[in-house]
Formats: sequence, structure tokens, C-alpha cells
Amino acid sequence: MPEAYSYTTTKDKTYYLHAKAVQLKNGRTQTIYFFARDVREGALSTVPNGYEVMETQRTGMPVLKKKS
Repeated sequence: MPEAYSYTTTKDKTYYLHAKAVQLKNGRTQTIYFFARDVREGALSTVPNGYEVMETQRTGMPVLKKKS
């Protein structure tokens, strides 16, 4: 398994970036990105093009945001 992209928050917690293809109700397939505390199936080695990592103010968890 390739090395997973990790992000350490300001609260010193490390999260790993993952991607998963999900089937929407209208039949379309969409890729979702999420962070987890452990490395699982679907771990990514880099942040996808056009996205950046930021922390939410309320929870301090990392999320991907489209670059503006």
C-alpha cells in the first residue's frame, strides 16, 4: 500500500486522506474525499488537484476545499 497523505491538526491529531466512489440516488457515481484517524482501503498519497486542506473552526477536523 502506498504511503497515505497525512495531516496533523493544530490539536496534534493526525488524520489520513481517503477517497471512495459512491453511487448517488440518480445513478451517477461521485468520488467523496474524507479524513480518518487510521489508514484504510482507498487511502490517497497526495491531495487531489484543485483542492486544499483546511481545518474546520468548530471541530478542528481537516476537510478538503476546492481552491478558489
